[in-house]
Amino acid sequence: METFDRKERVFLILAAVFLSSMTLLNVIGITRFIELGPLQLAVGVLPYPLTFLCTDLISEVYGKQRANFLVWVGLGINALVIAIMYLGQLAPSVPLETQPPWQALVLKEPVVLATGQTLEGAVELFQIIYSCTAGAVFASMVAYIAAQFCDVWLFHFWKRVTKGKHLWVRNNFSTMISQLVDSVAVIGVTFGTLVLSGKMPMKTALTLIGANYLFKVVAAALDTGPLYLCVYGIKRYLGQDQGPAEG
Repeated sequence: METFDRKERVFLILAAVFLSSMTLLNVIGITRFIELGPLQLAVGVLPYPLTFLCTDLISEVYGKQRANFLVWVGLGINALVIAIMYLGQLAPSVPLETQPPWQALVLKEPVVLATGQTLEGAVELFQIIYSCTAGAVFASMVAYIAAQFCDVWLFHFWKRVTKGKHLWVRNNFSTMISQLVDSVAVIGVTFGTLVLSGKMPMKTALTLIGANYLFKVVAAALDTGPLYLCVYGIKRYLGQDQGPAEG
C-alpha cells in the first residue's frame, strides 16, 4: 500500500509539472519574442522542454499507457483553455471609459497579428491577449498531439531496440525527432496564414522553425543528466530494482 501511494504521489507531481508547463506555454504563447544568444524565440517555448522530460520519465518508470494517458489529459486541458478564452471573448464588456487605465490601450497605428487579424484604435488588454494566444493555442494543440504521441512511441521503440539499455539513446532520439515535428507544426499553423498571404516571408517562418528546433534540441541534450538522476531517484524511492513493463 505504501509503495502504491508513493507511485501515485510521484506520478501526480510529474503530471502537475507537465500540465502546468503546457498550460503556461499556451497562455504566454507568442505574447513576446525573446533573444537567447543568436536565437529569436517566442517566450512560450521556454517551459516546453519540461513536457518532454516529464513524458520520458513517466514512460521510463510507469510505462507507455500512463504516458499516453497523460498526453490525452493534456489535450483536454488545451481544449479547456480555448473554451474559457472563447467564453471570455463572447461575454459583453463594460465600457472602456469605465475600466481601469491598464485594461485598455490606444494603438497609434493598426497592428496585424499572426492570425491575420488587424487591431486598431482603443483595444482591451484581454482582446490583445486573446488575439495573440487563441491561434497559438490551436496551433499548439495540433503540434502537441502529433509531437507528444510521437515522443512516447519513439521512446518505447528505442527502448525495444536497445533492450532497455542506454537511456540516453531513447531520451535524445525520441525527443529530437518529436521536437522537429512540433516545431514545424506549431510555426506552420500559427504563421501559415501570414506566409500564404505574403505578409510574412517564408524565410522568416523557416528561421523561427530553426530557432525553435535548435533550442529544443539543446534542451533535450542538456536534460539527459537530470533524466538519469530523476529515474535513479524515483526508482530508488519506489523500491524498483528493474524498469517497468512496456505496458
